[in-house]
Amino acid sequence: QVQLVESGGGSVQAGGSLRLSCVASGHIYSRLSMAWFRQGPGTDREGVAAFNAMGDTTYADSVKGRFTISQDAAKNTLYLQMNSLKPEDTAMYYCAARHGVAIEDLDVEDYNNWGQGTQVTVSS
Repeated sequence: QVQLVESGGGSVQAGGSLRLSCVASGHIYSRLSMAWFRQGPGTDREGVAAFNAMGDTTYADSVKGRFTISQDAAKNTLYLQMNSLKPEDTAMYYCAARHGVAIEDLDVEDYNNWGQGTQVTVSS
């Protein structure tokens, strides 16, 4: 089991920036694929950005050019730099992980370890 702890959420005005962090610990026996998902009120959880075990990144169309995912492998930490935030980015943001490469980097079903989430609220 891999434990994931997110931090960095908060409230910002539209156009602002936030940086989320996710620290992985526990039984890590191979390279992890890690990703950020988000879930707004009354919506399904959706993939935002992924950094897979091969070092490839994937972004949802809605955040391309605004969000940047990165990883510090030595610290088992995943980051999400979010710039030019919009009110529609408001959601609970979750970190997810799995050992090895996912079939679909932004598919909820491909991850079996989840954090508790960190709230991001963007006001207009």
